[in-house]
Amino acid sequence: MARSDILVGVEVGTSKVCAVVGETGREGTLRILGVGSAPSRGVRKGEIVDIAIATECVHDALADAETNSDAEIGSVSVAVTGSHIRSFNSRGAILIPSERFEIDEEDVSEVAVKAREVNIPTENAFLHSIIQHYYVDGQDGVLNPIGMVGRRLEADYHIIHGVKTRLQNTLRCIRENGVQLDEVVVNSLASAQAVLDQHQKDLGAVVIDMGGGVTDYIVYENGAVRHSGVLAVGGDHISNDISLGLRIPLTRAEKLKVEEGSTVLGQGTPGEMIVLKNDAGFSGKEVEREMLNTIIHARVREMFELIRKGIESEIPLHLLGAGVVLTGGCSLIKGIKDVAESVFDLPVSLAREAGVSGPKSVLNNPQYSTAIGLIKFTQALRAEEEDPGLFGSVLQKIGGIFRRKG
Repeated sequence: MARSDILVGVEVGTSKVCAVVGETGREGTLRILGVGSAPSRGVRKGEIVDIAIATECVHDALADAETNSDAEIGSVSVAVTGSHIRSFNSRGAILIPSERFEIDEEDVSEVAVKAREVNIPTENAFLHSIIQHYYVDGQDGVLNPIGMVGRRLEADYHIIHGVKTRLQNTLRCIRENGVQLDEVVVNSLASAQAVLDQHQKDLGAVVIDMGGGVTDYIVYENGAVRHSGVLAVGGDHISNDISLGLRIPLTRAEKLKVEEGSTVLGQGTPGEMIVLKNDAGFSGKEVEREMLNTIIHARVREMFELIRKGIESEIPLHLLGAGVVLTGGCSLIKGIKDVAESVFDLPVSLAREAGVSGPKSVLNNPQYSTAIGLIKFTQALRAEEEDPGLFGSVLQKIGGIFRRKG
């Protein structure tokens, strides 16, 4: 059945395509109706490498979602990622015309444009301009300058951009399935909408979304996005390490990682072995559990250390009072929380979606965080469009998104 209050989030991941269908209710409630998924093919490191095959995978996930939710899907919001995505912080400033002193919506739009007047590669396109702070005549801490009296308006923004053609390939996979695009959102920003509440954003928090091909992360401080990035390493790289280190086929390495793998070292019985049974094209083998865990631990630790280095280039870790939240399929590896705590020296938690109702099997599965976050993101933007007076509330809650049309 077709309903106007249906929202759908789609993540075209390296390991699988996820589609989550939600229904919005009165007073901003959101209920998950169903999910659909399909093994991902034609995608590498979060980007499309075979558009025909990837389009089929999106079709299968959408069809599965329609069946499971009993809802007709006409439009979706989609998440994008890839090592080509970059971000930086920028300040815009304008003078209010002398014939008036009161700041209006046009001024706010203009200062956002000024913040984007920076040199980015010609092949790149802006994805997000996210408000961090407003200043009116030097006064900081301004949440909503509209209606305030002042001569000079300044604003700090977090800007995210990426290679336009590489982004368009993901969007084409959606359009080829006959559905419209609601929003295009970078993975980390979408995941944060699902797993962080406003209190955590205000305290300062890091969300790390560990996928199959890439790891996306985003940092909040004082309620605003301070830094974001994409690390071109994910769960598939761990599987590849296991395959090479233990000299077993990649498919068996992936299964071994999921079923037996852990980042915990030195807690098993010395010399404990894991028996890999015979399979087609594989004669079976015994592998040492401690060696398996050592391989996983080394790669996971390296990933977290690279992310820590990126974060510390922008903000001291001690300002992130709410700590680190891990999500994505790779966050399910046993002991991963302990490794993160040792690297970041901050409290670490595994993601749990808040403010959403629906099947617990969906809400407690970090593989759906990005798609659920897409729905929450789109819901907030629609609410602001219906009531412009919510500019200072809804948009502030999601980091102050300024959407660039086109």
